[in-house]
Amino acid sequence: MFIRFFLFLIGFGLTTIGFVYIICYLNLLSIGYNFFQYVNFIIRRIECLNAPIGIIIMILSLTIKRKDEMNELYI
Repeated sequence: MFIRFFLFLIGFGLTTIGFVYIICYLNLLSIGYNFFQYVNFIIRRIECLNAPIGIIIMILSLTIKRKDEMNELYI
């Protein structure tokens, strides 16, 4: 149970870091980038990829069930 809680916290931290960078890069829109150029830039940045990786880790930590657990609530 503590491993899943720890994985959830890691996923939450990665998601927070990723979205902070995505919000910071919104300043590119004010200097003349259009939305498609902005999305293309965001996809290519490694620090912005922390957001989807963190979301995947959080979903996995909430949905994967161990064999020895019997309760329906997975967290």
